[in-house]
Amino acid sequence: MLTGAWSNRALDPDQRSALLLAQMTQDEKLKLVISHFGSDFEPKGTKKHPKALPHSAAYVEGVPRLGIPDLFETDAGIGVATQGSGKAAPRERTALPSGLGTAATWNRELALQGGAMIGAEARASGFNVMLAGGVNLQREPRNGRNFEYAGEDPLLAGTMVGLQIKGIQSNHIVSTLKHFAVNSQETGRFVLDARLDDAGARMSDLLALQFAMEVGDPGSVMCAYNRVNGVYACESNYLLKEVLKQDWGFKGYVMSDWGAVHSTVAAANSGLDQQSGWEFDASQYFGGALREAVENGAVAQSRLDDMVKRILRALYATGVMDHPVAEGGAIDYAAHALVSRSDAEEAMVLLKNSKKLLPLNANVRKIVVIGAHADVGVLSGGGSSQVYPVGGMAVQGLEPSSWPGPVVYFPSSPLAHIRAQAPKADVTFHDGRDAKAAARLAAGADVVLVFADQWIGEANDARSLSLPNNQDALIAAVAGANPNTAVVLLTGGPVTMPWLDQVGAVLAAWYPGSSGGEAIARVLFGVVNPSGRLPATFPAAESQLPRPLLDGDRENEHKRFSVNYFEGASVGYKWFDAKGLTPLFPFGYGLSYTSFGYSDLKSEVKGGNLHVSFKVSNKGSVAGKEVAQIYVAPVKGGWEAPKRLGGWDKVDLAPGQTKQLSLVVDPRLLAMFDSKSKRWRVAAGQYEVMLAQHAGDTQASRVTVSLPKRTLDARGKDVK
Repeated sequence: MLTGAWSNRALDPDQRSALLLAQMTQDEKLKLVISHFGSDFEPKGTKKHPKALPHSAAYVEGVPRLGIPDLFETDAGIGVATQGSGKAAPRERTALPSGLGTAATWNRELALQGGAMIGAEARASGFNVMLAGGVNLQREPRNGRNFEYAGEDPLLAGTMVGLQIKGIQSNHIVSTLKHFAVNSQETGRFVLDARLDDAGARMSDLLALQFAMEVGDPGSVMCAYNRVNGVYACESNYLLKEVLKQDWGFKGYVMSDWGAVHSTVAAANSGLDQQSGWEFDASQYFGGALREAVENGAVAQSRLDDMVKRILRALYATGVMDHPVAEGGAIDYAAHALVSRSDAEEAMVLLKNSKKLLPLNANVRKIVVIGAHADVGVLSGGGSSQVYPVGGMAVQGLEPSSWPGPVVYFPSSPLAHIRAQAPKADVTFHDGRDAKAAARLAAGADVVLVFADQWIGEANDARSLSLPNNQDALIAAVAGANPNTAVVLLTGGPVTMPWLDQVGAVLAAWYPGSSGGEAIARVLFGVVNPSGRLPATFPAAESQLPRPLLDGDRENEHKRFSVNYFEGASVGYKWFDAKGLTPLFPFGYGLSYTSFGYSDLKSEVKGGNLHVSFKVSNKGSVAGKEVAQIYVAPVKGGWEAPKRLGGWDKVDLAPGQTKQLSLVVDPRLLAMFDSKSKRWRVAAGQYEVMLAQHAGDTQASRVTVSLPKRTLDARGKDVK
C-alpha cells in the first residue's frame, strides 16, 4: 500500500483528500462514485457483489494500493437492518424505538446515546457507512415512513436527528442525512412532483435538514426519489448545488437513494456525487456512461474530481480512513438493550389519565390484557429500516411476508413484564379478535389494558388515521364493559380516537424497540414517570389536514402527479394555529404522574441574540421530567403562522424541587426568509415569548421583548 503526505493525521480532511485525489487513476475515481446492492436483486436477476457483506444495503469498491477502504453500507436510523434476506438467517441486532419515538423524548442526550449505540453495532458488524438520519418533516401524517423521522417541527426534528448522526459518527463511520428533500409520502414516491415555494421550503423542510446538518455534520446527504418543482431531487441543481453545497456550505458527498437516479450528465452536473445501489436504477449511470460523459466533455473532469474528493473528505472527517472496520466485533447486547429501554421509556406520551387510572398499583388483583400480540412482543415498522431482533421474531406468518414486510414483532412481551410488575395479580390475555368475548372478559377486571397497533412502513402509507382491523370497535366494546380501560398505542404516527371519551387512559408508546414490552410495563406501573411529549399534532379528523385525501393512486405507482404544498411553512401545529383548528392533541402535549409549575419568565436581547430564562418546579409528590417549551411570535403578525417553537429544555425534578433554566433562540426562528436576496430577515418590533407546556397551552406565561432589525445570510450568520 502506498503511503504519502495524505497519511499525515495532522493535516485537515480537505488537505488530505486533495493530496490523495492527486494519486488516483481515472479508473480508481470511477469506482468510488457507484455502489452495488448488498443482496441479490430479483427484479433484474443481478447477484450481490462478491465482496459485499450479506444482506446489506450496498458495497463500494475501495482502492487498496492507496489505503482507500471498501465501503460497506447498512440501513438505518433505528438499528442495523438486514436487506433481502430471503431464506437466509437475518442479522439480529438491537433496535431503538422509532425515530418519532426518540423525538418524543425531547431528550438530546438520549438521541446522542442512541445514535452512538446503533453506530457501535454497525461498526461491530463490519459497516462503515450507515444510512441513518431521516429528518423529513411530517407534512402528511399518513406517511408510511413517519416512524423513521422526527415529527413536524424543524427545530425539534433537526436537533434530535442531528444528534443521532453525531452519535453514529462518533464510531468513526459515515452517517447520512436524508431524504433531500420534501419526501413527505410513500404513495407515488418515485414519480410525484412536490410543489413548494423556496421561502416556504427554507423555513420548514429545508430548515429541519439544515439544523440536522449543522448539529450532526454528516459525511453524506441522500437525495430523495421524488421530484421537487418538476425536477428529480437527485438531479436538482437547486437542491444539491445551490441550497446544499453553495448556500449551506456542505463539504461531504451526495449519494442517491436506491432507484432515484435517472440520468448521467444531468445528475452529475447538478451535484450528485455517488449512484447508490445501481441495480435499482435503469442503468449504471455513473459507470461506463459517466466515463464516456467525462471523455466527451459533457461532464467536466473537475466535476468528477470534486465528486471523488467529497467522498474522500467524508472518510477522513469521520475517521473511516484512519479506523478500518472489521466484521465480527463484540456487541454488548445487554447494555444496548438498556439504552433502547431508556429511550422507549422517555418516548412514551401519556395522552389521557382520567381519575389517575395510571400508574397501576402493584397490588391490583385482576388485570386483563387485550390485543396486538401483547402476549409475546411489540410491533416495529417495515421497509429498509427493519431490524431483526435478537431472539428471533415473536410472531410468525404475518402478511405481507415480503417487501415492505415481513411484519416483525420484537420478542419483548408486555404481558410477561406486566406480570412481573404485579406478581400477586391474576393477569389474563385475550387476542382481541372477538370484541364481544374480549368485552365479557374485561367486565370483571380491576383494570383492562388494550394494546392497539398500526403497521406502516416504507412504500406503505396508512390507509387512514383510523386504527386498522376494527380495533376502534374493539376498544369501544371493552371500554363499554369496563371504564377502567387504558389503551396502549403501538403506532407509526398519529391516529384518531373515536373512543377517547370512553377510556380512562391512553399511552402512546410508538414502536418501542427491542426492550419495548419491559419499558411499557415500567411506565404503566410508575417505575418510570412518563415524560414524552408529542413531536407531531394528532388531528381530530382527516378533514382538518391541508389534504384530507392522500394524493396519488395507490393502485398505480407509475402514474405521475403533483402534490401542491400550498401551506408552505405552516406545517403541523402551525397549520392548526393559522386555521384556528383544535386538534385531538397538540404538538408538545403530554401528561405526567406529577405536576409542574413555571415562574419567573424573563427575556432579553444580549449580544444581538434573544435569551430566555425561567424556573420550573415539581409541584407533585413523585419525581418527574418536564419539557418546558418556548414559543415566539411577532406581536403584529406577519409570519406563516401565529407562533413557532423557539427552544426547549428537559429537566429532571424531585418532588418540591425548582430549577432555573435558560436558552437562546436561534435568530432564524425569528426571521422570514427572503428568496431574492437569500437572507433571513428579522423585522424590528415587539415579540411575544411564551413559556408553555405544549403548542395549545392557553395558560402559557408570556412576556414581550423588543427586537432590533437583523439580517442573516443563508447559513444564519449576521450580514454586516
